[in-house]
Amino acid sequence: MTRANRVYVPGHVWHLTHRCHQKDFLLGHREDRRRWVYWLYQARRRYGICVLNYIVTRNHIHLLVRDRGEREIAASMQLVAGRTAQAYNQRMGRVGAFWQDRYHATAVESDGHLVRCMSYIDLNMVRAGAVAHPSEWPESGFREIQRGKSRYRIIDIPAVCRLTGASSPRHLRDRLRRWTEHQLAAGRLRREPAWTESLAVGPGEFLRRVHRELGGPSRDRELIHADGLTCLREPSVPYVLDRPPYVTQKSLNCVT
Repeated sequence: MTRANRVYVPGHVWHLTHRCHQKDFLLGHREDRRRWVYWLYQARRRYGICVLNYIVTRNHIHLLVRDRGEREIAASMQLVAGRTAQAYNQRMGRVGAFWQDRYHATAVESDGHLVRCMSYIDLNMVRAGAVAHPSEWPESGFREIQRGKSRYRIIDIPAVCRLTGASSPRHLRDRLRRWTEHQLAAGRLRREPAWTESLAVGPGEFLRRVHRELGGPSRDRELIHADGLTCLREPSVPYVLDRPPYVTQKSLNCVT
């Protein structure tokens, strides 16, 4: 697998994932998960990071943010990851890396893909078999949104409403709850690598735009179809495809 991507383009929504060292359950205690959430709250206060959703699992985190172009994402991740690791290592008398490599960033189009990505994050611990419903996992954006939390709020509810087309916080809660219930009823709980291993997920034109904006070496990037999604990826990332790639590298080069 390639090294984690964390090149941001201002204005885009980014799905960040960060895994514990060797995928160990270093966030297995609620104390450590709550500490991660606390420092995310502090990052919002200090740097103004626009948080759309999050979840802290036992060995990794998911964070959905919108880049405001002020380098707030990198500063926030450095604060949250660093303080969480420091506290854990001090308490446990541990030395060495807490996180596995760098965190990965995937650009997500702000349309129906955004709602699907939010639901994918919400259902993480259901997929893991830890809970039967996302509302049962405390360290999550789903729970914060559904409870209408006002004090110590992390998620930028107005921003989520604008990006998802929700007319009000209540409409947002209803929409996300219906989508989640639909996913649960349909049994759609399998892992979808497109959200965590791609450079971007969305319609073709969005992916081609991100491809141009990322710059750098691009000859090996390609558009593929995976899990019913179209994504921009680097070929060394393993995928389980629904069908063979239907956009080749040659066609990608022709339109960029």
